[in-house]
Amino acid sequence: MFSLEIECDQDGRDWLLADLYDLGPAGMVELDAARVRVFFDDTADRARLFACYPNAVVRIEEDRDWVGEARAMLQPMPVGSRFFLVPEWRDDPAPEGRFRIPVNPGMAFGTGVHETTQLCLEALEEFVHPGAVVLDVGTGQGILARAARLLGAGTVIACDTDPVAIEIAGMGFVGSVDAVRSDSVDLVVANISPEAIVHLAPNLLRVRRAGGTILVSGFEVNETGQVSFALPGVQEVRQKGNWALAVA
Repeated sequence: MFSLEIECDQDGRDWLLADLYDLGPAGMVELDAARVRVFFDDTADRARLFACYPNAVVRIEEDRDWVGEARAMLQPMPVGSRFFLVPEWRDDPAPEGRFRIPVNPGMAFGTGVHETTQLCLEALEEFVHPGAVVLDVGTGQGILARAARLLGAGTVIACDTDPVAIEIAGMGFVGSVDAVRSDSVDLVVANISPEAIVHLAPNLLRVRRAGGTILVSGFEVNETGQVSFALPGVQEVRQKGNWALAVA
């Protein structure tokens, strides 16, 4: 096995990870905001990889059970006051008073480990009311949609432009918020990039019923201005680490 260390900027990281996923890696690790390490089996097409990423730093990896070691590092974790996220290969029961949500880290965005997912889950605890219609835009693994159901939402709509994400989530439709009827949703949640939030803002506002709420995350604190400008009515910005969530 070998790995490539690739530099990337914040704006291009999601696109880079998507491109790398198509190359069939054995695993990927975000080293920091500017670097990712991608692991490949020895049978991978090195010539193609080196041509795609000529500046990558190559490292020969030890013959170890990297998947097993990565799994061992992922532990069940409480989020907010109501949720307990558990890697799907573990059978840990949820503590009393918490909802248990299995997650499959690495298969689609939204494993619960990331600060933006935690911010969204914590906000859902506050804003999901019994019987509410909730829309999860860019659902990824579907964690936020499942959380809304567990919290008592009457109808939960999930969508993602990635067919693989919808297959993993086991719910929703392939597409985006532009396919949803106007004035039909009590609560919209979108844990996506700031660029996507700005682009989709008119439709996020369009589908929200009068008196409804929009929760958006997936952006850093220093990107709050552009998000607030695109979503008039932002009343609060919550922060976890360098990441933020806006309530509109």
